[in-house]
Amino acid sequence: MKILKPGLAAIPLILGLTAFAPLPCAAETVDYAKMKREIGQADYYVKEFEKEVALQHGGEKMVWRSKNDALRKVQALKEKYPDDPDVEALFQRTKTALMKSKGDYTEVHPEWVAYKKKEEELRKTVSEIGDREWDSFIGSHKADIIPAAPIPNPDSVSIADVRDKYVVLENVEYPSNQFYGLTGEYLWQGKPSTGYYFINISERNWLGPYEAVKRFRRTVDSSIGETVKFTILGKITEVVVENPDPAKKKVGVPHLGWVVMPVALKIPGHVSAFYKESADASGYFAGEDQIKQLKDGWYTIKSVPENVTPEKLMEIFMTAIKEKNFDLYLDCINPDRKSGPRAPDQVRYHWDLHQERFQKEYVHATFDKAEIKVIKGFDNTDETENFFLDDEQRAILNKTQGEVVKQAIVNSRAFNENGKQIGSPHPHVLVKKGNGRWYVEDYAARF
Repeated sequence: MKILKPGLAAIPLILGLTAFAPLPCAAETVDYAKMKREIGQADYYVKEFEKEVALQHGGEKMVWRSKNDALRKVQALKEKYPDDPDVEALFQRTKTALMKSKGDYTEVHPEWVAYKKKEEELRKTVSEIGDREWDSFIGSHKADIIPAAPIPNPDSVSIADVRDKYVVLENVEYPSNQFYGLTGEYLWQGKPSTGYYFINISERNWLGPYEAVKRFRRTVDSSIGETVKFTILGKITEVVVENPDPAKKKVGVPHLGWVVMPVALKIPGHVSAFYKESADASGYFAGEDQIKQLKDGWYTIKSVPENVTPEKLMEIFMTAIKEKNFDLYLDCINPDRKSGPRAPDQVRYHWDLHQERFQKEYVHATFDKAEIKVIKGFDNTDETENFFLDDEQRAILNKTQGEVVKQAIVNSRAFNENGKQIGSPHPHVLVKKGNGRWYVEDYAARF
């Protein structure tokens, strides 16, 4: 056999063989240096994302600084190098961080939401009491009640014909329909084509029953929002010219309307409240005198033990709010925070906020172990300091440093009815003076 040496004559043969040889696949050629750089870049963003997630301590937030960059870069790596073990490890870390960024989850125990069932039962009971008293009240004024519609036309109907007559006005929105006029503060009902009723809300006839509704919301049913549709029974007292535009710079034209003085309010399915001149607060809601007896049977905690721990006190404080036990709520709070002329109003204001949150945002909270420190006086339990002090020195410090005041920080984690953690943990400050028990200091803090 003759062996051809490479040369010009062999070139056509070599070119021909090359034309039929399979080219190497691009996917089989990996630039490992480039891949390593890409993994390093992605790892940086994943680490930043993991740090952000860790800072949330199980909570969820809306804006993440590194999340999108981490997800995009890891997705690109996974699609480009699907079988690389380093890429797979980075993918799994990103997957875990993404899930944690959605917030922690837990099982919702039946006792966590038992207060909602009890509240619904109590609301139904009070509503039924109110319906009976409302019907009786309407019946006692039946002879003097005129139809609310059509609204009498002041151009043709004299005030003498309707004065002291009663009307039942339905679906009156407060505070949406509120306005300040030249002759008083009113709620409007009607429109230019039908005429207007102007419900007087500047006097006790409204303020008494409305405050009773607020007490009902505070003690029975916190599901009632700030904007409410009332049914109002009122007495026509006069006719006035007013512009119901609520803006300071009113537009449009004034209209004649009948002034209605409320005597009873009703939120259908919830409560009926009545004006009562002789009452301390000028009004009451039907069943109000029975609330304490109705609720007393379903309180799970009724007092604070003297040896209560900070963590247990926070559980009692939360339970008092959930079960609408206002007296127990007060007993949890530092007495110093309840003194002063405006303190009672502040305490009730934040009680209302707590009620709303446990109705709309979360249903339960768990509490971390307390971090306790002495913020005033000499700490007899500080082993490090005591190592350097003798009995005489400790006695001097106990005498001169004053009463010992301890502070505890307890973090709460709130969960909604689906078991999802709401936001990051929130710190709560508690104090203990001398040999006394622990009290909640910042009662306004959310869970």
